[in-house]
Amino acid sequence: MALINFYGRECPHCERMESVIVKLEKDTGVVVERKETWHDDANLAELNTCDKDGACGGVPFFFNTETGKSICGEATIGELKEWAGV
Repeated sequence: MALINFYGRECPHCERMESVIVKLEKDTGVVVERKETWHDDANLAELNTCDKDGACGGVPFFFNTETGKSICGEATIGELKEWAGV
């Protein structure tokens, strides 16, 4: 299973989510892979594949490869735990 956070380096929403992601990792032991999309075309292409039909259309975007569940935008620690399945 891979938990992926697609983000933009200068995105203020993404910056705010970093501390929530760190808390998720610390509290649960899960690892969230971070992929910057604003300056990396390969990561952007992967984001577009995971964001089926462009439903989110931006970052932050969280994708769980095992369940196919995603979160678009900022989320609470509870929402991230549910998304991660922990």
